Amino acid sequence: MSIASSVTTSPAPAWRNWVAPSLVTSILFLIVCLSWGTTWLAIKVAVESVPPLTAAGLRFLIAFPLFLLFATFRRESIFFPRGKGRFFVFVTLTYFSLPYYLLNYGETHVSSGLTALLFSTMPIFILIFSALFLREKIYVSQVLGIGVGFGSLYMIIKTQGMHLDHGEFLGVIAILSAAVMHALCYVVTKKQGVGISVITYNTLPIGLSGLMLFLAGWLLERPALVDVTARSWGALIYLGLFASVGGFIVYFFLLKRLSPIVLSFVFIIFPVFAVVIGSWYEGLSLSTDLVTYSAILLVGFAATKMPVEKLLARERPADARPE
Repeated sequence: MSIASSVTTSPAPAWRNWVAPSLVTSILFLIVCLSWGTTWLAIKVAVESVPPLTAAGLRFLIAFPLFLLFATFRRESIFFPRGKGRFFVFVTLTYFSLPYYLLNYGETHVSSGLTALLFSTMPIFILIFSALFLREKIYVSQVLGIGVGFGSLYMIIKTQGMHLDHGEFLGVIAILSAAVMHALCYVVTKKQGVGISVITYNTLPIGLSGLMLFLAGWLLERPALVDVTARSWGALIYLGLFASVGGFIVYFFLLKRLSPIVLSFVFIIFPVFAVVIGSWYEGLSLSTDLVTYSAILLVGFAATKMPVEKLLARERPADARPE
């Protein structure tokens, strides 16, 4: 027996084994919320001097090499499995190309904070599409959450003085359309994306979308890249490297540490960061109405992710145990 093996070491305290991983997980969760919460402001800054199509394309073209490097490091294919060609086209168009152009276009007419709140309706559309296409059950509390959420969204638009002229109306419709497309893609992916890794799912669609969007922007928008401001370039680099790649890597890491339900609350939390940061940058005051209705909206959407009926059903067996 060696000296090293004969020496007994006292085990680390149990609290230390729990606190360290929990603290790391909490920090990473906060990073994702901040990364996605600041995305909306970065888009706003990017489209200040770069047209929407071109901006969306440049964002993905900046991100693609790092995704490719990540895929190489993980030794994962960037190609979808044989027989999934139509699904690949569907993901490329409805998750990346069209929605991100619509988000960029929407932010030329709508504040970054309101854009985040509008896009936070995506889990609602996921719920609806899941019921329609996957035959998943919708609970009464979820229906109430949908009603409360959209009612609060209407009040936010009304109290923030948006008269929804032609431009603002098209901006709101564009952002909601992006949320609908993302939701539809999530639901279809549940059925068609089995066995496709997250890296494969993202890498080639991002590269192809970036190329298509940039070429479309070059032909239709005729961007003068020499006139792009340093702030817009900085925002595009931030979107490509940190919001897209960095957020993706951390989110991918958290998928192994947190349950999907807990992780899905990122979609409830990031609009809070977006509203606060966007209001500060754009010089908008956080009115009592905005804070109140935003809180009600997010509570309503949270109810759709954790229906009361399911929570009560989980507690019933424990209550039924004899003392």
